[in-house]
Amino acid sequence: MKPFFLLFFVSITFASVNIAQVKVFKGTSTYSSDVICTLSDENVFKKTSNYSSDIICKVKGNKIYKGTSSYSSDVIYTVSNGNVFKGNSTYNNDIVMTIKDGKIYKGTSTYSSNVLATIKDGKVYSENSSYSSDIEFSINGDVTIEEFVAIWYAVKYCY
Repeated sequence: MKPFFLLFFVSITFASVNIAQVKVFKGTSTYSSDVICTLSDENVFKKTSNYSSDIICKVKGNKIYKGTSSYSSDVIYTVSNGNVFKGNSTYNNDIVMTIKDGKIYKGTSTYSSNVLATIKDGKVYSENSSYSSDIEFSINGDVTIEEFVAIWYAVKYCY
């Protein structure tokens, strides 16, 4: 009888644990009204929502998909070795950005003149800047490169 009770208790305990959420804020704000999107599990939601109808994109493996889809025709980006490819491609001609050493570069370039953003301490700055006035958005947790790319897509193209 005791093993059943213990198993039941453990099941209830795990069922009540929330999945960690990462919130993305405008600039340096930490106000809930300034949340741009929320990353929970593998999904990026609009603002603070957790409704499936508010999923902007999802991360599955090294791919970012539109909405709740997992069809190959709905791949927005494929991430490999710091390169972000358009759609399902892994051809060099389809690299839309390169993420390297805390910088996001346009295409395959690693020249300072082609820096789109700088990432430092959970903050994303415009181009090569490190001024607090140039913080575009802040991420309040740790994310993988694939999750970052999904957040980038949500902030840049869906906000």
